[in-house]
Amino acid sequence: MVKKRHDAPEILDLVYQAPPGTPAGVEVLTLAELRARAPEGMLPLPQRLDFHQIIAVDSGSTVHTVDFTGHRLRAGSVLWVRPGQVQQHGDVSAIEGTVILVQPGFLPPGTAVAAVADDPFRPVLLRPQGDDREAVFCAVRHLAADYRTGAGLPADVHGEILRHLLSALVLRLDGIAAPEGGAAPAPADAFVRFRAAVERDFAHSHRVADYAQALGYSPRTLARATLAAAGVGAKEFVDRRVMLEAKRLLAHSGLPAVRIAGRLGFDDAANFAKFFQHREGLAPGAFRAALRGPGPVIPRSADASGSTAAAPPPSCAPRRSRPR
Repeated sequence: MVKKRHDAPEILDLVYQAPPGTPAGVEVLTLAELRARAPEGMLPLPQRLDFHQIIAVDSGSTVHTVDFTGHRLRAGSVLWVRPGQVQQHGDVSAIEGTVILVQPGFLPPGTAVAAVADDPFRPVLLRPQGDDREAVFCAVRHLAADYRTGAGLPADVHGEILRHLLSALVLRLDGIAAPEGGAAPAPADAFVRFRAAVERDFAHSHRVADYAQALGYSPRTLARATLAAAGVGAKEFVDRRVMLEAKRLLAHSGLPAVRIAGRLGFDDAANFAKFFQHREGLAPGAFRAALRGPGPVIPRSADASGSTAAAPPPSCAPRRSRPR
């Protein structure tokens, strides 16, 4: 499934590796299989993924943390963790369901499906209702069934079937996440390219002018495109990405602030501390100490309800028509 790559002392980088003899690029397994396969003690640790992980929950309840936000998983929930995000499993033995692991590039590049999958601003947690819920969980089961039974097919045929089924699931999930009034318009090419450049280079450059020059746009064009797509200015967009990585390193590694400052492109630790305190209201050391205080902390944005009363996801059996 995955292999570990140690980067910082207290964070695991999980790198996708397809099991021998299985379709390249996608894997479907149950949570029970995930628990059995994972090395002892690994699942509760902070993990940074280089692949997509979709969890469709059939039963139970737990909290799953993704980049400092706790998400309550219960029957009918769908969690999507994207490459680069840092996750921590809660009590993974308390839930059952299906796990879908997808390598970047498996979905057709340049398509609407790939755009949905690769957008880091999409919601992490979805709770489809009614017909949407039935359709989503039927799509999950269909994908799992074809993954399990397609070994006798030619590898390219099997892979293409799984790609189509996964695409249908992704578009269904995107429809649930769409705002009222329909899906949001696709972001401008300028923003898409800027977003990719920031993700690649935020640790080396914090200046919008540098990105504008490298991409061939004016800073004003990037500012307009970023405001339209992300609701913030281009400089704010860059700073938020730097802050997210700073929080990840402070929370999940033992690196001193001076080394974190260097990793994030600051000239010295003092400039980093000033930047962090201005945006967070805490010094880096105080932020780290607060996170490592006694007892688990569920952020306010989490749904901390322990209720497991949600109805179980529907089966894919056809409905019987009611007698008139």
